[in-house]
Parts: sequence; structure tokens; C-alpha cells
Amino acid sequence: MERHYVDDNTQMIDDPLGEYLDVLGCNEYVGGTRGTPEKADRVQWKTTYQKPLIMSEFGGDAPYGRHGDVLARWTEEYQENLYEHQVKMLKRISFLRGTCPWILMDFRSPRRPLTGIQDFHNRKGLISDRGEKKKGLLRDCRDFITNCRPSAQR
Repeated sequence: MERHYVDDNTQMIDDPLGEYLDVLGCNEYVGGTRGTPEKADRVQWKTTYQKPLIMSEFGGDAPYGRHGDVLARWTEEYQENLYEHQVKMLKRISFLRGTCPWILMDFRSPRRPLTGIQDFHNRKGLISDRGEKKKGLLRDCRDFITNCRPSAQR
């Protein structure tokens, strides 16, 4: 579904399609495509509908084995830090009822030509296209599965 910022820190889901759906679904890449991971700490989500939300995509790109500072894009450390901030943000969405990190495993994509980084692969996976587990995979998955519930559900 379409969503938009109503101010610097508020995402609004008010796509007219929502009127006809039982469950809302959208993607978010706060800190992955613009801004830093810390932006997710300030973002609030709202909707005009009294319906549950499934966050169908979130995360950021990192090729396996590319390391650096937590604020260096395209590194495993950045990806790990991004997930930590995004999961905290997701936990604050009171109408969130499910998620799907995009993606579990890297895959070939002709629309990802960035040489030395993407090399025609979508690198948002927590596992490389060769089966290599990226930094923090097990901890991130365990923490995500056990802790990513809206506070109203606890």
C-alpha cells in the first residue's frame, strides 16, 4: 500500500485501497534508502483505518564479508544496526500484526548493477546467495521472533 510522510517523523497509511482490505500491508526502508538507522527511532506510524498491518518488507543491503563502521552503508555492521533500529520502530506500531524481513537470502537481480557491492544481486538478505550467514543473523532472528510484538500485545 502507498504511505507517505505527513511530517519528518510520521508515516501515514491512508491509501484508498485500504477501505476494501481486511489487512493492510506495506514496505518500509527507514534508514535503509535515506537517512540513517537512527531515524527509525523517531518515526511514528499512523493509519486512517482501524485494521491490522503486515510490514511486508524492511531491511537494507550488505554484501557478505563487507565490514566497516556501523554507519558505513553497504556493510554487515550497517545492516545489523539498521535491523536493530527498524525492529524497535516496528515494536512501537500498535496496529502491527506481522512482519517479513526483506529478504532472507540474497538473490540475482538485473536491476542491482552497483559494481563491487551489488554485482547484479539484491543484497538485503541475512544470508548470502552462497549460503554464508551475515553478521548477527542468529541473534537478529532470535530477537526478532521473540521480541517483535507491538507493546499492546504483550
